[in-house]
Order: sequence, then C-alpha cells, then structure tokens
Amino acid sequence: MTLAQIFEKIVGPEANVSFSAYDGSKAGRSDATAHIEVKTPIAIAYLAQAPGEMGLARAYVAGHIDVHGDMYTLLSEMSSITLDDMPVREKVAVARSLGVKPLLMRVPLPPQEVRRSAMARLGSRHAKQRDAEAIHHHYDVSNRFYEWVLGPSMAYTCAVFPEEGSSLEEAQFAKFDLVAKKLDLKPGMRLLDVGCGWGGMVMHAAKHYGVKVLGVTLSRQQAEWAQKAIAEAGLSELAEVRFSDYRDVTESGFDAVSSIGLTEHIGKDQLPAYFGFLYGKLQPGGRLLNHCITRPKGTERTINKGGFINRYVFPDGELESVGHLIREMEDTGFEIRHEENLREHYARTLEKWCANLDAHWDEAVQEVGQGTARVWRLYMAGCIVGFERNKVQLHQVLGVKLGDKGEAGVRLRPSIGWP
Repeated sequence: MTLAQIFEKIVGPEANVSFSAYDGSKAGRSDATAHIEVKTPIAIAYLAQAPGEMGLARAYVAGHIDVHGDMYTLLSEMSSITLDDMPVREKVAVARSLGVKPLLMRVPLPPQEVRRSAMARLGSRHAKQRDAEAIHHHYDVSNRFYEWVLGPSMAYTCAVFPEEGSSLEEAQFAKFDLVAKKLDLKPGMRLLDVGCGWGGMVMHAAKHYGVKVLGVTLSRQQAEWAQKAIAEAGLSELAEVRFSDYRDVTESGFDAVSSIGLTEHIGKDQLPAYFGFLYGKLQPGGRLLNHCITRPKGTERTINKGGFINRYVFPDGELESVGHLIREMEDTGFEIRHEENLREHYARTLEKWCANLDAHWDEAVQEVGQGTARVWRLYMAGCIVGFERNKVQLHQVLGVKLGDKGEAGVRLRPSIGWP
C-alpha cells in the first residue's frame, strides 16, 4: 500500500487537500487549495510514534512534511478526521504496509518543543520561576517577528471589529477603547494593566483618557519595547511598563484593573488567589475587566498536557469556562455587571495575523528560524478553526468592587459604545 493510498483511506477522496510523498505516490483533487508533501521516511516515524496531532506537528515543524497553499484549509478539512474512523481491518493493513521500522527509528524532538522534564525542574505548575519560563518561551521570540505578525498596534489579543471591512489596527483600537469604556476611565484615574504585553492598553488609556497607568509583564523583551514606545509617544509622565510578575506589584488603591490575555496563564487552582489579589488592588467602586480565552463547557479539562498548544505554544496554559471564571470572581467579592463573548472576533483577528505572517514569511524565517515560523503558522491557522467551530471562546467579564454600602457606581444604562 502506497502512502497516498493510506492518506486517501484516512482523509477520503473528496477533501480539498492533495497529497504527494517521497515514494512517488500521489492522491487528492488536482484543484485542491492545500497540498501535503511527505518528504522523508522520518515523517512516517514521527507519525507512527505519536499518531495524530502531535506526530503531524513534529514532522511539519522539523521540516519532514511541507504544506503548500492554505494551511487553514488543510486544518479545517482534517479537523474532524481521526484514525478511529477507520475499520480495524484497514488499520491492520496500514500497519502491515508500513512495517515496524518507523516505530524503531530514533527521531529527535524538534527544539521548539518544551520538555516536560525541563519545566518540572522549575517547580510546580504556576510557580513564579516556572511561569517566567513559560512566558519567556512564548513572548520572547523576537520583537521584530511580532511586529510583522501583529502589525503596528502590537496587540497580541483578540481585536473587536466594529465593521465588516475594519482593518486590524482599527479593530485593535476598538478593543482597547471598549475596555476603557467598560472601566469608565476618566482623567486622573489610576489603572493597573496586568499581563500588559507591549503596552497597547497602557498607552491607549494614557493617551486617550488621561489615565495614569502601570503595566506589568513577565517578558523582558515586551517591557523594553513598551518603555521605548511610551517615551517616543511622550507618555512617560502617565505610563509605565514594568518587567515584573503581577504578584510583585506593591502599589494599591487603583481605580481600575485590566487583565487582557493573562488569565490563560494563571491556572485553575490559582484563580482564587489571582482574583483576590486584583480585588485587593482596587479601591471601593473600582472595576476589573477580565478578557481571556475560555472553554465552551465547564465539563472539559482545562489543560491538555500532551497537546500541540501546550508543548509548543503556551506551556502550562489553562482554559476554564466563563461560568467558572464568573463564579470565582463572585466568590472573591466582585459583583458581575457585564459579560460578552467575542469568539467570532478572535477568528477574524487570527486571519489577519496569518495574512501578516504569510506576507513576511521569508523575513520571519530568517529572523526566528523555519521551525519557529512553522509553529506559528500551524498554531494560528488551527486557532481560527477552533474559534469558528466553538472549540474555544473569548470572553470579557466586567466586575465591580462594591462600596461599603453596596454602591457600584455604575450608570443605570451603559453609555453608547458597548452593550
């Protein structure tokens, strides 16, 4: 049985994906949008030793499989296919045709894969040193690389598209403005932005709302980039980005806290302490806006330790349901005043990032290497599918720390600009 015949048995003849392999075999439609090329027997070894998502990812990142054309189409077509769909007799036939050699071949893990043993040496999950390494792995890739992928806004979180034809930059501005309006920011207020990235929210609040802002990030490269951008924008009197764990912030009495894309790194067991810490940083009447990726159901596991995302993209990342997050916020003392799901907006954001990466592909490979660039291409295209098909969601939850007499300081109806 040729490799193309095996591919056709797994994927089916009607998929919008074509196939070719080093053994000379081919399969699939001639007009397919995406094409898979299996270049070496090592790719088969990766697949044999880790069937499914992880084997494919390792073979692709290591360069033993190439994907020509649209990565999104490939992942969309194959997202619901599993080896479980094959009858047992066909699985046996495939195994016999491949033989035992792929199972015995020694193949190294791509260097981009995080080793569990290395993380374990840094302590238990979400210990400070281990969190710092997880953040370093994902965010300290290269500021130049992120500039190509994220565009001028340097915002690595879900944008909010006000119109069908809105640009990525317009949508990221709209996201920051939505957060600012939900927090009811006004000149002279103090804002704490935890997990602030390259300082997008920090600078937006300072420039457009006259707010004094402290942002903190565990990425040294992000902090250095942000401080330079703040100085160049003439915002140094109002804005600061600090290279720090949010847990090491000593200041308190803030009027508002924004957490945009940090909760995914906190971990389910640490959520009470996380929300408790943020609650303690606010003065009475202060607001918290928590913006993060979530699971669609509370019955799902929060972390897939052996999955591609955990091993290559977000080490130790955990996703909870929005219901669980709201309960933890309430139990901490926050009154929930608003919640919304921006799932479709994140799919659209990722489409823009994928287009940016494709437009700068050669430069990106030169900057970070082919393996890392491939990790990002695979990860972002796969996430589009995830958000489109409701495998993951993106929620904003607004909470208020009530005053001594239960006052929330919230208008009877929200202002125009958010629901």
